[in-house]
Amino acid sequence: MQLASQSIPPKAAANSTSKVVLMSEVEWGPLNPARGDKSPRAGTLWGDRTRSGPSGFLVQFVDGFSSPPHIHNVTYRGVAITGTIHNDDPNAEKMWLPAGSFWTQPAGEVHITSANSSKNMAYIEIEDGPYLVLPPEEAFDNGERPVNVDKSNFVWLDASNIVWLDQPEMPASANGAKVAFLWGKPQDGELNGTLVKLPAGFTGNIGSHGLTFRAVVIQGRPKYRVPGETDVKIMEPGSYFGSNGESMHQVSCEVGEECIIYVRMEGKFDVVPA
Repeated sequence: MQLASQSIPPKAAANSTSKVVLMSEVEWGPLNPARGDKSPRAGTLWGDRTRSGPSGFLVQFVDGFSSPPHIHNVTYRGVAITGTIHNDDPNAEKMWLPAGSFWTQPAGEVHITSANSSKNMAYIEIEDGPYLVLPPEEAFDNGERPVNVDKSNFVWLDASNIVWLDQPEMPASANGAKVAFLWGKPQDGELNGTLVKLPAGFTGNIGSHGLTFRAVVIQGRPKYRVPGETDVKIMEPGSYFGSNGESMHQVSCEVGEECIIYVRMEGKFDVVPA
């Protein structure tokens, strides 16, 4: 990942494939059909959680929701978008994660998930489906351990902090874009997850240099220009944009409102102010 004055060649950007899913376009259904009306609601952003392969989807929880102890057959990552969410061992003290926080749930580990606000929503992603909910009797240890990171514990870095990257002509600025690395390695061919904070009034491009690029709006209402088109879309929290191959995504934030975007990449990306 670079915070740099570097652009994607126009030809490469034009040859990429892009997709946009607005929050208003998400189709909702039960996350766990076996629980019927007691199940949280889920809406697909990319991939298909019911089949093999990676996928990303939104989950909504009603106020006061608390699941019974259960396990999943696959590890998942989560980013809270609205409300407060608790995800931990059934006997653990409640640690409510506010919007913007991050957690992981290892496959096979018994846990509960609870919600404690009028509106609760999170983005969830897996690396290989299908995503299943199974009884605690089927628990197993896959060697991973859970991670819960409150948003107040993120370390935000700007161009002056990331000294191990080539950043030509990019001056350090308190008002510049910032990133918080969550998982993986931001290197060619490596999967990684990062939060990108764009300052209020930002206009510029997020350029992808990898095979896949997935982005979900966590905070703010950025304007997004579809590559190769004049159409501008307002991206409410929970909205998604992504691409395959080299691509450029034009994003702007309103004056007085910063934006936070979760980026899942296979490779590297740039944040380039206009």
